[in-house]
Amino acid sequence: MSDAVSAAHPLAEAFASGRPALGAWAGLPTAMSCEIMSRAGFDYVCIDMQHGLADYSDALAMLAAIDLGSSSPVVRVPWNEQGIIGRMLDAGAMGIVIPMVNSRAEAEAAVRSCRYAPEGSRSFGPTRVALRDGPGYFAGANQAVKCIPMVETIAALENLDDIVSTPGVDAVYVGPADLSVSLGLPPGNNDGTAAFDDALAAIVAACGRHGVVPGIHSTPTLTPTRVAQGFRLVTVTADNAALTAGVTAHRQSVLDTLTGNTDTTSGEKGSESLY
Repeated sequence: MSDAVSAAHPLAEAFASGRPALGAWAGLPTAMSCEIMSRAGFDYVCIDMQHGLADYSDALAMLAAIDLGSSSPVVRVPWNEQGIIGRMLDAGAMGIVIPMVNSRAEAEAAVRSCRYAPEGSRSFGPTRVALRDGPGYFAGANQAVKCIPMVETIAALENLDDIVSTPGVDAVYVGPADLSVSLGLPPGNNDGTAAFDDALAAIVAACGRHGVVPGIHSTPTLTPTRVAQGFRLVTVTADNAALTAGVTAHRQSVLDTLTGNTDTTSGEKGSESLY
């Protein structure tokens, strides 16, 4: 990713064109899984520093691994805090997912952390990203970096228009587990429950009113539904979920062959990542 194309990385291109951006989630602290997912052709690979197992040193290597493939490198930071957001951007992230943004003030803080002045207050020191993108990085960074607050609580739903209308917010991202818990439901995808369905519809509608991309954590089987609902930033799979599903299916395939069992549903277990 050079300075000439950094503003047109796959995630930014998807946002600009209106097509759905499909991504993968990296919760395991290993560069190898990030390289595999990036080479698979996802629009983005997101390193999870909130609920995943990566620390800063892990994330640095994981960002470099994503760059070996074709995906945009994205990081979900542990919290809405300028220091860690700046470090991840300096390390090469082209998108930042910020958890638990519940108000316009919190959305504004997220934007400030992602943008250089005059649009924000990000400190200049692109230690690694300048090696990758060259001297032109600074000029294009405010446009290229995508600021993605998470909308995942009742408080955020109550302040939805204030959050998505915040200048500099490029997309919002739904965590179904936290959203469900906040609504008094079990953590997970509670499709068919009115409160959950209405919340998703409200988020998509608010994004449409303000020209912001609606995003959500999903699964391979649920992704077509999410796209049909209007979500345009959709995480399809996660490294831990895909590994669990894959090794379970391979083991079961051998056992089925040895025993003559024709039940092929067991490989689907463990294929869902909720957060």
